[in-house]
Amino acid sequence: MSNPNFPANLDIHASTGTISHHPDHLDAHFSAEAQETAIRQYGIAGRVWEAAYAMTLFISPSTTLEFGPTFLDATQADDTVTMIELGSGSGLVASTVAGLLKPGRDLFIATDLPEVQEVCPLLETNLDSPSDQKGVIVQPLSWGNPADSARLASLYFTDDDPSTSRKLTHIICSELVYFPELLAPLLRTLLHLSSAPFTSPSAAHQPSLFISYKIRSLAKETAFWSAFGLWFDFQPVLMKNGSEKSHWQRFGADFDDATFLFVAHRRHESFDWKIPLSDPDLLGGVGAHGSDTRKGDDTFENLLLMMMED
Repeated sequence: MSNPNFPANLDIHASTGTISHHPDHLDAHFSAEAQETAIRQYGIAGRVWEAAYAMTLFISPSTTLEFGPTFLDATQADDTVTMIELGSGSGLVASTVAGLLKPGRDLFIATDLPEVQEVCPLLETNLDSPSDQKGVIVQPLSWGNPADSARLASLYFTDDDPSTSRKLTHIICSELVYFPELLAPLLRTLLHLSSAPFTSPSAAHQPSLFISYKIRSLAKETAFWSAFGLWFDFQPVLMKNGSEKSHWQRFGADFDDATFLFVAHRRHESFDWKIPLSDPDLLGGVGAHGSDTRKGDDTFENLLLMMMED
């Protein structure tokens, strides 16, 4: 695939959705008109995909909604926050997070395709305009490329100076599980970002990985979740509306489409496993549990079965 943002027979149009608590001057960047213009130049990266709206609602909820877990832990409000988003696209999620950052302390790295397929200019246009979005930077990152991950590590996660060294606290993915050719590279990059030097296997708090996902082609996408669950423990984010009679339910359960929001953490034992170099082997579970046999995790499958029973 020469450019995954321009697949064959591409025929998409702008989406509409609720942008949670966005300042009015940001709306123009993500309006239907702005999306149509961006789609012509950047393909699928120019569209705001539905799961991104779910992510912004989670990140910046109304006062009537409660989430478990929350995006930012109130008990760690004084701790430095360092986040990386994969496939940032037009930057809706990044611009939402920007308002939560403490300037001079926190860092949000928005990433997308480099070089010929570059999407970063779109990100820079949409993120540089607001003067209050300090602590947000744009960097190229192609999935599955260890050199790209190593370059980010050398820029922001070196241990040369303990006073400035960082460890990753959040990884954010919105609507990234779609093309079969990209599933293994996506998982490989998630493994890179949840390994040293981005984090320490001995750290008390591993990076929280938040993934918003809308089912589009279940038969093609299930392979990702089967492999992902071997390396990461994950479960749905829960929500209730804040009233005394409200009950916790899976966030997205009352949406018109099959949308999920997962929170995941790297399995501690997986730090001792060898990550296979072959993409088919990685999706097939080779290396997980320290063995070369092919295997899979059934967490996602069980979740779907529970939804059918409900």
